[in-house]
Amino acid sequence: MSNLPALQMNEEEIFKVLSNSLYVGAQPESIKMVLSYCKASGLDPMLKPVHIVPMYCATGKKDGQGKDVKAMRDVIMPGIGLYRIQASSSKQYAGASEPEFGEDITEDIEGSKVTYPKWCKVTVKRQLESGVIAEFSSVEFWKENYATKSRDSKLPNAMWGKRPYGQIAKCAEAQALRKAFPEFGSQPTADEMEGKEIDITPEDTKKVDYINDIQSATLYDNCVELAVDIPAFCAYLGVSSLDTIPANLYQTAMHALEAKAAKLKNKVESNESAGK
Repeated sequence: MSNLPALQMNEEEIFKVLSNSLYVGAQPESIKMVLSYCKASGLDPMLKPVHIVPMYCATGKKDGQGKDVKAMRDVIMPGIGLYRIQASSSKQYAGASEPEFGEDITEDIEGSKVTYPKWCKVTVKRQLESGVIAEFSSVEFWKENYATKSRDSKLPNAMWGKRPYGQIAKCAEAQALRKAFPEFGSQPTADEMEGKEIDITPEDTKKVDYINDIQSATLYDNCVELAVDIPAFCAYLGVSSLDTIPANLYQTAMHALEAKAAKLKNKVESNESAGK
């Protein structure tokens, strides 16, 4: 069981706290997904490490006119704060540069003047075991990342319209953090996925390759060794059981377990140092 105070509360209590503070107005099922994600990852839900992002999803179906049918779903996405917390807790984070921005672009979008930086660059530093400080940079372009006002509009939404620099800076920093600390996973942040679409075509209508028996056994053994709640871990991956994990998620699952192992190792070393 996690030592985090929030995760030691019973589910009804923490659900009430989250629904009346950090996730006001969110669907109960979505808040439960947040709790499952945090339990599987050993995260404190009170720090709001993840966000509930409403997204249009491709269902793989067509309407009477042959157009793609879209469905609105709540998707759990990490926030930039989660990657910052993970980097800091690694004890190898050596800071990040101030964002660098490209030239301002003023463009007419649907009759409105929109000004934004062409690109943003952020560099994250990591101290390697050898003591060398390695730098990992990322350049992200505003036009490739901004979220639109609606499905039928090309205008930026309220946040990207008011904070064109701040929003693209978070996207660049998130990418740089993932490059510097790949063991923390590769899932995009809420800021990067806002306004985007994902494919939720039912699995029985498309071919899916699942992990093999050896990979499933490896994940199981690691979960047992690290005392990981397997149902919560499966919920984090969006599957019903370990043997139904898609093959393309195997590395993500292993990275998550490796990150937990590293966290436990750091905790043991800290306790040993404190006892000396």
